[in-house]
Amino acid sequence: MNPPKKLRLLLVDDQSLFREALRTLLSLQPDFEIVAEAENGERALALAKVHRPDVILMDLRMPVMGGVEATRRLTPLALGVRVVVLTTFDEDEEVFEALRAGAVGYLLKACSAEKLCESVRAAAKGTAVFEPSVAARLLSELNRLGSHDPRRAAPALADPLSERELAVLKLLAAGCSNKEIGAGLHITEGTVKNHMTNVLGKLGALDRTQAALRARELGLV
Repeated sequence: MNPPKKLRLLLVDDQSLFREALRTLLSLQPDFEIVAEAENGERALALAKVHRPDVILMDLRMPVMGGVEATRRLTPLALGVRVVVLTTFDEDEEVFEALRAGAVGYLLKACSAEKLCESVRAAAKGTAVFEPSVAARLLSELNRLGSHDPRRAAPALADPLSERELAVLKLLAAGCSNKEIGAGLHITEGTVKNHMTNVLGKLGALDRTQAALRARELGLV
């Protein structure tokens, strides 16, 4: 039997000591493989083309090319890589710029090792991952945008969400993980995943971030 495939990671940060600490930490996980490291966004783009990582942990403020621009330039390359921002800052504009550029997650460097590893695995599966403070801020911004023009009528879904799917969507938009959604609704994580698949399909969303944005556009949350 072939061993399970490891998640291939690219670490991008201009601080060599932080990269070294991050590499040491993540290398302890048997399902992770650090395939490359980069000190700026430009170098990250070149290495991503060569190594085709599953997940990139991307700092934002770097010389030559920052994380937002690097993330934006990754999208047209269609490498299938998931970008998780890992930075010291959680300022509003940086959060939204990173997400608009295509990042699927936003974590602070102060997060726990367990949170970081769980987030890498979740991102590899296409799940959006956020710090609680970032998730709350994102929802607040979505609410603000949704109420900007009260005269706008939201189009109806061709295949409406069930009551349980809507409940899952509301918790998703609040930044809850599958485990937290399951606990909140008293259902298993497997059931949550099934509902999530249906929700994404009905909303025409590729991931949780798009689902939250689409839900806000439709006035569902």
